[in-house]
Amino acid sequence: MAGGTVKYRHLSRNSSARQALLRGLVTQLVQYEHIQTTYAKAKETQRLADKLITLAKRNNEPCRRSAQGILYTPNLLLPKLFGELRNRYLTREGGYTRVVRTEPKNTYDQGESAILEFVDGKKDSRFMMTAKTLARDRLLGRPSTPVTLQNVKKVTKFRDEKELEDMVQRFMILSTEGEGAAGETAQSAESAKLAEKEGAAADVMAEGIVPESVRSSGQRAKR
Repeated sequence: MAGGTVKYRHLSRNSSARQALLRGLVTQLVQYEHIQTTYAKAKETQRLADKLITLAKRNNEPCRRSAQGILYTPNLLLPKLFGELRNRYLTREGGYTRVVRTEPKNTYDQGESAILEFVDGKKDSRFMMTAKTLARDRLLGRPSTPVTLQNVKKVTKFRDEKELEDMVQRFMILSTEGEGAAGETAQSAESAKLAEKEGAAADVMAEGIVPESVRSSGQRAKR
């Protein structure tokens, strides 16, 4: 409706406290590219994060000053925002961030939790899970599902397919090493049980070998 008020979540805070909270969250997001918070805070921070990327893509002095007023540590993060992040999303028209729902962190009120992350980064959850699924399918020798193939198209739309293949190979190596370690552990446990059984059998055999006189003297000494 024209002329209507903008709807947003108040987050149980007044205007200044809400703005300070969102500035802190988006500062952490730019620094780490991946934060975990409540779902409501993640959705509101997502708006501010998308605004920062838009300012970075315009790359002029007024936009730089606006971004400087949002970030709490501009001297540290402005070079990353107008450098690495700007170059990453230069050909994107939108969708710079993603909100992923997670299990509630607070066991008392079961409030909705979520992960807010920059897409196509080092900590992109969809990219990691797609690579892990592909690795598992290859190890089991089964074809990938249509959902997995669709995710492959999504995660490689703005990044090189070689990055995905490298990550798949890493997961395959980790899975193979994990199975080998588990096999060695099981083999060690089985060897220990076998050694214990053989030791018990040796004790039984020793009772028949040791002379009765020596065995009797040993029992008297124990008493």
